[in-house]
Amino acid sequence: MKELTVFNGLLVGWFVLAVVVFVALFFVAAPYGRHTRRGWGYTIGNKMGWVLMEVPAPIVFVVCFLLGGKGITTVTLVFLFLWEAHYLHRAFIYPFSLRGTARRMPLLVMSFGFLFNIMNGYLNGRYIFGFSGGYTSSWLTDPRFIVGTALFIIGFVINRQADIALRELRKPGESGYKISYSRFYRWVSCPNYLGEITIWIGWAIATWSLPGLVFAFWTVANLLPRARAHHAWYRENFPDYPPERKALLPGLW
Repeated sequence: MKELTVFNGLLVGWFVLAVVVFVALFFVAAPYGRHTRRGWGYTIGNKMGWVLMEVPAPIVFVVCFLLGGKGITTVTLVFLFLWEAHYLHRAFIYPFSLRGTARRMPLLVMSFGFLFNIMNGYLNGRYIFGFSGGYTSSWLTDPRFIVGTALFIIGFVINRQADIALRELRKPGESGYKISYSRFYRWVSCPNYLGEITIWIGWAIATWSLPGLVFAFWTVANLLPRARAHHAWYRENFPDYPPERKALLPGLW
């Protein structure tokens, strides 16, 4: 069986699984962070869990780049840079910037994240560097590339700003949750998720690819229900929570 046939089958199956997960997460919040609870098996340290969960994405994508098939162009180098910038931060910087007492996550959650990042790294990397029609220099001036890359960068900035705002809430050694009133938290409960969704919608547009679109859908499927759960949690645990603040989209939802 040719790899492209397997690739297409995986892509379809990956999309179907995203639909199933999207529906399921409206009923069951993934058990990590503030939604951690007993009954999900063995747990590991939160920081180590984040590293193990995220590190496959940059590694698999680089392997796909090295295997290549379409040749190296300025555009593919831009895609490589954007992907690696995001995931190297998520794997090796973000986990160690977390403040507060050590937390734990279920090994099951970490394992699913590990497999998730392998799959997304393969589908996106193999398409861009192997199965696509190629990205010539003319793609640099294509409106899809320009708009998509701009959205990726905007989402990245929103994400980093949200991380800084959360870090500022706690002094070293402090634990517990507080309400942030700075940066994008003035408008939504989950600007970090808004940033992540913006990143991968931008990626889908910039690459103009089905793997990119499926990844963007996966991001929405995972984070939209979680933003809803976060927002409800804040309202339940903080009676003075700003009533005008939305869950994910400023002024809308």
